[in-house]
Amino acid sequence: MAFLRSVAIAASAIPAALALSSLYSSSRSPYFPSHPNRFPLLKSFAISPSPLRMDPNPTSQYDAAGFPELLTEYMVDMKCEGCVNAVKDKLQTIKGVKNVEVDLSNQVVRVLGSTPVKTMTEALEQTGRIARLIGQGVPEDFLISAAVSEFKGPDIFGVVRLAQVNMELARVEANFSGLSPGKHGWSINEFGDLTRGAASTGKLFSPTNEKDAKPVGDLGTLDANEKGEAFYTGVIEKLRVADLIGRAAVVYATEDKSEPGIVAAVIARSAGVGENYKRLCTCDGTTIWEASDRDFVTSKV
Repeated sequence: MAFLRSVAIAASAIPAALALSSLYSSSRSPYFPSHPNRFPLLKSFAISPSPLRMDPNPTSQYDAAGFPELLTEYMVDMKCEGCVNAVKDKLQTIKGVKNVEVDLSNQVVRVLGSTPVKTMTEALEQTGRIARLIGQGVPEDFLISAAVSEFKGPDIFGVVRLAQVNMELARVEANFSGLSPGKHGWSINEFGDLTRGAASTGKLFSPTNEKDAKPVGDLGTLDANEKGEAFYTGVIEKLRVADLIGRAAVVYATEDKSEPGIVAAVIARSAGVGENYKRLCTCDGTTIWEASDRDFVTSKV
């Protein structure tokens, strides 16, 4: 029922979203809306972020290993040009990073490449600066281009991020801690109903319902090390992020998924490229730096 309610809400919002898209599509730059404050309730930048000067067609770009390149945006606590140089120098040494743009006035760092979010975030933190992921995807007119699922304990912590590369391909990145060492199956299941934990999330998500085909929601295997930590990055064909909102990401005790999952989390819409330019929380006015340490336990993942 929870999933059906979320679908109904999402469906009712589509006409408004399409109207907004048509309103801004004629004046948008290739990477950002012409005005960052697309939704007036958000406290946004006083100055529009500067346009990017990157490859005009990133959807067709792949690295040597065949991973698609995405545009990833961070809010980074920077004070001067020295900060800018330190951030650029660090990121440009990472394998898979193709280009880095820094907007000091708005404290935004944009990275084009195939590098996992985990690697880029750790690199930014190694410069001694607070960094906050604010968007990821490709600068296309997908209604929903990114999603996230957060596992907040008390035993298993983790984050699953999904980004639409094109209409037939999505990139998936996951980071977990607190698992038992060894292999664990994981999947996207039909429902985001967590009333009985993973047991109430239904079957593996499969939009085609073909009996002989592998379900699109079958994400394969997580391999947890001796510390119980697991990391995954890959691409999934025929996976559309918009179809996953309100469903659940599930981790199983065994590789073959023969028993109900041990933990689950609802998949929610996440900010895509150019969709999260606010510095202040609209509820209490705190800055993004003051909010970041309280709303997510980074040390657990």
